[in-house]
Amino acid sequence: MRRQPVTRLFLLFLAIAVAITASVRLKADSGTCNGVLVTVPFTDVSGNAFFCQIAGAFFSGLTNGTSATTYDPGSVVTRDQMAAFTTRTLDQSLKRGSRRGALNQWWTTTPHIDIDLGTTIVGTFPFVPQSDGADIWVPNFGSNNVSRVRASDGKLLDTWPGPTEPIAALCAMGRVFVTSQTNPGSLYMIDPAQPAGTATLVANNLGIFPQGIAFDGNRIWTANFGTAVLAGSVSIVTPGASLPWSVTTVSTGFTQLQGILYDGNNIWVTDSPAGKLFKLGSNGAILQTITVGTFPEFLTFDGTNIWVPNALNDTITVVRASTGTILATLTGNGLIRPHSAAFDGERILVTNINGGGVVSLWKASDLTPLGSFPAMTGSGPVTAVCSDGLYFWITGGSNKLARF
Repeated sequence: MRRQPVTRLFLLFLAIAVAITASVRLKADSGTCNGVLVTVPFTDVSGNAFFCQIAGAFFSGLTNGTSATTYDPGSVVTRDQMAAFTTRTLDQSLKRGSRRGALNQWWTTTPHIDIDLGTTIVGTFPFVPQSDGADIWVPNFGSNNVSRVRASDGKLLDTWPGPTEPIAALCAMGRVFVTSQTNPGSLYMIDPAQPAGTATLVANNLGIFPQGIAFDGNRIWTANFGTAVLAGSVSIVTPGASLPWSVTTVSTGFTQLQGILYDGNNIWVTDSPAGKLFKLGSNGAILQTITVGTFPEFLTFDGTNIWVPNALNDTITVVRASTGTILATLTGNGLIRPHSAAFDGERILVTNINGGGVVSLWKASDLTPLGSFPAMTGSGPVTAVCSDGLYFWITGGSNKLARF
C-alpha cells in the first residue's frame, strides 16, 4: 500500500499547535521573589499579592495547580483538597528535613544476603536492638552478651558480656541498659565511654522475665512477661548514687506484658494474651485500655500514633496516642506474624517472624503501604528492629544484624 503524502493542511495544523504551545509558554507568569526573577507555568497569577508563596508551593511539590497552565488563585479549596495539601506539606517536610535527605540517600537498602553486604555478624540469637545515634546496641539472647555495631559502616566494635539471656536495649542518660530474662528479672548497664568489659548489674529484683524497656526522662520502665501462673508486671527503676537501684513492680490488671514505650506523656504496654494496649499512669496503674489484635508484641511511636504489631492475626493496629482512638487496622502488605516495629522519621517498618525474612513498610503520615521486602532471605526469620534515623537495623537469623 502506497504511503499517503503529508498534506499541507496537516503541516499547517502542526505549525498552529506549536505556535499555541510556545505562546502559552511565553505567557507563563513571572515575578520577583527576594530579588530573583521567578517564572511559573501558570498564566493567572501575575501581579497576585501571594505570587511568591504560590511559586514556592509549586517548586516544592505541594501543588501542581488546577491544570498545566492555571492555578485558579480565587477558587474555593474543598476539605478533601485541603487534606491533600496538608499531607503533601507533611511528606515534603519529612523527606527534605530527614538525615536521608541531607546525605542524599533516598534509596531503601535491601541487604544482599548471598554475599553479606549490609549485614554484620553479632552474637547468637540477637533480639531487640537500639541506636544511640552513632552505634547500634544488640542484645544477644543466645550468647549472653551485647554487641556494639558502628552505624556508619556496620563494623562490630565491641562485645560486652554479663547479661543472662538479654532481650532488649535502651540508650538513655549516656548509658546503655539491657533487660535480662531471668526470674526475678535483672537490669544491666553499660558505659559506652569505657573499654568493653562486663556489663554492670544495677537491679536484680524486677518482675519475672522482663522484655521491653523504656525511659520517661527520669525512670526506667520494663515490661515483664511473667509466667503462665504468675502474672506479668511493669517494673519502675529509679537510678541512684549506689547499687542496686530502687525498683517498684506493679502487676495489677496485667496478664503477660511484652512491648513498652514512652510517648512524651505516658507509658504504654502491650498485654499479649489479653490482646490489650494499656496506657499507664506515673505509678504504673492502668489509665486506659484499648483492645487491639491477637497477641500484640513490640510496638513503636511515630510522634502522633502508636503502631502495634499483632502476631497471631497478622495485623497492625494504629492508635492515636492523645486519645487512645483506633485509627486503622492494617492487613496484607506482607504481614505474617508481625513482631516488632520501628519508626525512622518518615516510615514504619515491621518485622515478620514467619515471613521468610520479609519486612513490611508503611508511610507513617497517611498509613500508605510501601510494600514488603526481603531482609534476611535464606538466613532464618527476622526478629526485631530499631532505626537510627537513617537506616532500619534488623536482627534475625542465628547471628545477624542487617542494615535496611
